[in-house]
Amino acid sequence: MAQTYIVTGAASGIGRALCERLLTDKGNQVCACDINYEALTQIYANHKLADAGGSLILQQLDVRDVQQWQEVVNTVIAQWQHIDVMCNIAGVLKDNWIADIALPDDVDLHFDINVKGTIFGTQSVVDTMRNQGSGHIINVASLAALSPVPGLSLYSASKYAVRAYSLAAGMELEKYGIAVTTLCPDAVQTPMLDQQKDKEQAALTFSGSRTLTVDEVVDAIVGPVLKKRPFEMVLPPSRGVVAKIANIFPQTTANFVDSFRKQGAKRQDKSKN
Repeated sequence: MAQTYIVTGAASGIGRALCERLLTDKGNQVCACDINYEALTQIYANHKLADAGGSLILQQLDVRDVQQWQEVVNTVIAQWQHIDVMCNIAGVLKDNWIADIALPDDVDLHFDINVKGTIFGTQSVVDTMRNQGSGHIINVASLAALSPVPGLSLYSASKYAVRAYSLAAGMELEKYGIAVTTLCPDAVQTPMLDQQKDKEQAALTFSGSRTLTVDEVVDAIVGPVLKKRPFEMVLPPSRGVVAKIANIFPQTTANFVDSFRKQGAKRQDKSKN
């Protein structure tokens, strides 16, 4: 069924792949947002723009800016009169050991973009969706939102916050016909993953048996997430079970961190080839 979407992080990775998939389905209307507007215009140059009666709006958006969020919503409402799905995908990761974190810049970077950006995006569409009596907000967290990851402490902490806020929002907004889904994928082959290939502190990112493709994540979004509107989905489910158990027993988990890191380091080395 054709719907109207707002997608952040649309110039790369999961956001770009999702927009391209949505635009191939006839009738969907997509507002593709990214802080890098030049990249957006290059990527979507062959798509028909909304101001020409087409199915696409390109919008520069710094997810940390509440005013820019309001401008995005106002633009979409003016053009298409409603918002069916809000996809908060934009995110950032800077791997580092605790002792090497730069204060306050590294902390601000993760919490301003990952946490505040997701909250601002969610809040920006609540009134519209309440007035419609329907809507779906999809917030991309991470497997790192389920179990703490040494070496990615700030990223993990920020994604924990995204998950907690999103689950609470889903419980509150359900009565208005608004679903909130928290999507927690394991490592995905994106530019964010590429930047971790040479970092010792990021070895645990590679501890799974394989990395997900962006298409697998998009398949989950356009498939079971949109159709079933769950509170949470973890990809792959088996890794989610392991992560949640690890979170329940942190002392026990700590005893196995080194072995998981060594396993991840071997796969990390292979990923460089």
